[in-house]
This record gives sequence, structure tokens and C-alpha cells, in this order.
Amino acid sequence: MKIRQNDNVIVISGAYKGTHGKVAKALPKKNMVIVEGVNKRTKHVKPNQQNQEGSIKTIYAPIHVSNVAIEDPKTKTPTRIGYKIVDNKKVRVTKKSNSVLD
Repeated sequence: MKIRQNDNVIVISGAYKGTHGKVAKALPKKNMVIVEGVNKRTKHVKPNQQNQEGSIKTIYAPIHVSNVAIEDPKTKTPTRIGYKIVDNKKVRVTKKSNSVLD
């Protein structure tokens, strides 16, 4: 999976198409990412010993990694990722502007 935590991404399909956000968490085993401000859900929490009153929390549900694309730092458009060896180190490079992400 080429998308990592703290990457700026653009949602390219689904109800949130065109939304820009930052990856809060990457789930590589499930091929999913949690993007801030995207796929908001409400969760009802039952009362318990610590929380005497029940509440309704807002959480961000994960979306599939195929529905997001990395945002190019220069052009602010969706782009694909490639790899390049720079100073004996493998780094991620954007395909559109050829700029280094890592």
C-alpha cells in the first residue's frame, strides 16, 4: 500500500468525491485508510461505570484505498506514486510533477 499516515489525499470516488483530507490512520492489512473529514458516522455509546450517561459520538469510518489518490504537492491534483532511489534510499515520487514525498 503506497498511502501512509499524514499523507494529503483526494477522494476520487463515492459520496465524498473531490474532498481533500489528511490520512489519520492507515490500515494496510485491510487496504483501508481513515481520512479526516471523510465518511463521518455517529456511534451510540451505552451508559457504563465510567460514563454514567450514554452519548452519541462522531467517528470517521475507514474507506478503501482505491477510492483515494495522493494529492500532488505542486499542482494540488490527484496523482499516482512511483519509487526512486535517491542517495541509496528508496523514496516515493509523484508521477505528475516528479516531486519527492518522503
